Amino acid sequence: MPGLSGTERAGCTKILKSMSKGDILSLSDTVTNKMIVVEDESEAIETILSFSKNAEELLKRRKVYREAIFKYLAKEGVAMPPNSEKHQLMKRTLEHWSPGKGKADERCSRETERTASDSTNLKAGESFDPLVLGHEFCQWFFQLLNSQNLSLGQQPQEWGPQHFWPDAKLRLLSSTGSEQMAEFLGAELVSLRLQSLAREERLLLSPNLEPLGLRALASPHGLVLVAVAGTIHRDAACLGIFEQIFGLIRSPLEKNSWKIKFVNLKIKGREALGEAEIAAPALTYNSTELQLFCR
Repeated sequence: MPGLSGTERAGCTKILKSMSKGDILSLSDTVTNKMIVVEDESEAIETILSFSKNAEELLKRRKVYREAIFKYLAKEGVAMPPNSEKHQLMKRTLEHWSPGKGKADERCSRETERTASDSTNLKAGESFDPLVLGHEFCQWFFQLLNSQNLSLGQQPQEWGPQHFWPDAKLRLLSSTGSEQMAEFLGAELVSLRLQSLAREERLLLSPNLEPLGLRALASPHGLVLVAVAGTIHRDAACLGIFEQIFGLIRSPLEKNSWKIKFVNLKIKGREALGEAEIAAPALTYNSTELQLFCR
């Protein structure tokens, strides 16, 4: 029996933990043919992992619903169309767990842990590439923000004003039926307003980190712009798309960590999009327009 790799085991554990107790116990009975009696959920999960021939077999199980796989991918920062079939979600999940991807994720995970504990401490090497910074920043930021959504059933990570400059600014433009614009000044207010998107409004922001959805550029004055597009979800429903621009500046007093100077967030609800394709939204800003934010 080939069994599950370490990456597959960790991923399957997260998916199983998002399932109901009844489904987990029922699945344990199925995979063991009721030959093993388990006492609780954690024992059932361990049994399911041990008795599964491979990750694909486990994901195919009837009790592993497509919604559980979709939510797992969203938490991992992997954008998928909200109407994806289960077999499409399975294929993308297995790709996400493949050995090459695993090493990249491990590096991103280490970077993410480092940034979370050290105020987005994404240090550039000698050959600084804004796009690499942008990709790693988005992985970190959206995992952190989405963890504030308590309906996902995960432990919220350490969110707060420490990730922003004291004079940070948020500009929020929302087109959901009518158009509304609001601005928030100061690290505390900006932090609280962004957090409320996930915590109070229960939104899940899934960024499109493919080339059409992500751009980054650096100004000569030390500002790095990161622009990203993505989809917005609540539970299993896709509500619309977003475009978000971050201005990042290093803080020499805090181990040269990157902190957020400003955020521009545009939200468009489905009703404002008409027939537009929203599966993997592309940025509408070009490089020239982004450079205007550097001024």
